[in-house]
Amino acid sequence: MRNDKHIALKLRKEGKSYKKISAELDIPKSTLSEWFSGKSWSTEIKNELARKANFISGKRLDRYNIERKVLREKQREKARQDAKKEFIELSTNPLFIAGIMLYWGEGDSKLENGLVRLSNTNPNIMRIFTLFLIKICKIPTERIKSWVLLYHDLNEKKCLEFWSNATGLQLSQFTKPTYIQGRHPTKRLSYGICQVTCTNRLAKEKIAVWIDLFQAQEKFKLHNLPKSLLSIKK
Repeated sequence: MRNDKHIALKLRKEGKSYKKISAELDIPKSTLSEWFSGKSWSTEIKNELARKANFISGKRLDRYNIERKVLREKQREKARQDAKKEFIELSTNPLFIAGIMLYWGEGDSKLENGLVRLSNTNPNIMRIFTLFLIKICKIPTERIKSWVLLYHDLNEKKCLEFWSNATGLQLSQFTKPTYIQGRHPTKRLSYGICQVTCTNRLAKEKIAVWIDLFQAQEKFKLHNLPKSLLSIKK
């Protein structure tokens, strides 16, 4: 019998883990397991150590989540401040104005989901929006995805190629189309409805700020128009 077993027993009863005892006495964990196996008091210590480890792990996870939340909010605030600075220069860019107007009218406005997306049947609108994401929002082209809603009487391959050419996106960036029954109730949709999207909360924060600034700017211009231009002739 090893003459250090009694020391290992003493350390174990003090609540030390196999790892600490092994490191302190240079005893293999397998030997410690053999010595303490079947000892009810050792099992209780093991359970207590596990409980403490889980508690500490939970506390660390909570702290990590809080730190991540604070960091994310700092990043979002920086994006909002950057958007205010960028607005002055971008406000004379036709692509910027077009993108803002399109998103203001038809884009996904819910900040929490982090999705920058817009759907339309007009290929020119979808092309402009895609360019807006790439050139104004600085979204890498490969991060942009597209999705098409089709009626069953439409040719999938033909429609996907049409929207790929319209948006400038590769066919590999299109997810599987969704089909709905029947035809459009009021008009014939030759190529379905296209949606262009990317997941980027910071870009969405910027777009929200740009839209607010654009609205404020237009209201200011309207407010300062001569009253004669604002009156409606009967």
